[in-house]
Amino acid sequence: MSDDPHDAGETAATTAEAVVDLNAIAHNTRLLRSAAAPAAMMAVVKADGFGHGAAQVAQAALASGATWLGVAHAAEALALRKSGFTAPLLFWLPPPPDAVDAVLAAGIDVSVGSVSGLQAVADAAARTGTVAGVHLKIDSGMSRGGAPAEVWGRLFTWTHQFQDAGLLIARGLWTHLASAEETGSAALHIQMNDFRTAIEAARAIGLSSVILHVANSAAALHTPQARFDLVRPGLSLYGIEPVPGRTFGLRPAMTVRAPVVLTKRVPAGTGVSFGPDYYTSRETTLALVPLGFADGVPRRASNRGEFSIRGVRCRVAGRISMDQVVLDVGDLPVREGDTAVMFGPGAGGEPTVSEWALWGDTTANEVLTRIGPRVTRRYLPL
Repeated sequence: MSDDPHDAGETAATTAEAVVDLNAIAHNTRLLRSAAAPAAMMAVVKADGFGHGAAQVAQAALASGATWLGVAHAAEALALRKSGFTAPLLFWLPPPPDAVDAVLAAGIDVSVGSVSGLQAVADAAARTGTVAGVHLKIDSGMSRGGAPAEVWGRLFTWTHQFQDAGLLIARGLWTHLASAEETGSAALHIQMNDFRTAIEAARAIGLSSVILHVANSAAALHTPQARFDLVRPGLSLYGIEPVPGRTFGLRPAMTVRAPVVLTKRVPAGTGVSFGPDYYTSRETTLALVPLGFADGVPRRASNRGEFSIRGVRCRVAGRISMDQVVLDVGDLPVREGDTAVMFGPGAGGEPTVSEWALWGDTTANEVLTRIGPRVTRRYLPL
């Protein structure tokens, strides 16, 4: 089999596969690192590296200029440590009580957005004889995790006291932007101002040597005032352009494809799939592909989405099923064993993740992270 994941004319594997180009991950890392310099870079590899494979992406990113790794859950962070990654590592959702000791023992930094959360980390540090690295999360207007303004004073004061007691090190101060892709938005302006106010409040209490980090993918690429000391790109690391209407030279890393397993010639007026709510308008060929909504094909893209076969786009015919999808390929000479590409970089005319997000009324993040475990991952090495 060719190592080119975009070769739509070759005979496919017998199962669906997601081909991940680690050179694209490396390219995107270097591009992001250069764009945000002199800020350092945290490669966000949560949700199994946005479906690409956390360990494989982490290795490629760290080899190409990233110096931190970031995930959402304690279990994700512990799995990376177990895989041998020693780079600075942060996770940001509150850990379950039975995981705190393990993450501190593994030298994993913890995000804290409340006084009670800070106390729990300090207690664990005292119990285990470790020094916890904490990143204080500020709620600057997104109203998810993080401490609201009325809590900042107490959170910073207790952090300073626990640091003096040798229980923890205030490693970072951070927040999350709600609309980073909208450079001129009032909401972004307010969030940035609130974060600067939090910085001043922390410094007034003596927390002056913390890493400041705000920028996600969009802000890392086009909002210089948000870069501070460290940027945290997620989606852009995987090659998806994060700012509508702008391109920065990112390279999509994943191609999802599957073999055509059955073809049949049918007359005009043939109903296809459940319902049916699709009827052929002419004599045509239908091609069956073993990918369905259980594998991450958005069901809302029924009758809208497209696959590429032999370099030609073919429309999804009828409702997307759990395990399979039918394509109306017209008079294209499709054979069983031909490759049907759901999405890829787009260089060969195949659909992209962004197009599938549009057809599925969702985001590229969701399309990528919902590619399921039945889809075999294969890696093109660095």
